[in-house]
Amino acid sequence: MFAHDIIIRPIISEKSMDQLADKKYTFEVRKDANKIEIKRAVEEIFNVKVVSVTTSNVLGKIKRMGATSGKRADWKKATVKLSADSKTIEFFEGLA
Repeated sequence: MFAHDIIIRPIISEKSMDQLADKKYTFEVRKDANKIEIKRAVEEIFNVKVVSVTTSNVLGKIKRMGATSGKRADWKKATVKLSADSKTIEFFEGLA
């Protein structure tokens, strides 16, 4: 599995933007990816040193349109903490 297959997209929300000061970045990752694979993928893609990875499974919401109901897909979220001497990830530069 390649690094770009593991990291799907960055999560940009109020909470994730507040965590940038602590050098924590949040990504949507593959559901079957483990913490070691996520750490290696972030280090390979962004050339940074990762200290820790925390993951959580996010359940999709149930939505209704009239009489029909459906469910959004479940997904996995990973929060990555960088070491103090690592540079910031350029993707998040202008957003904070």
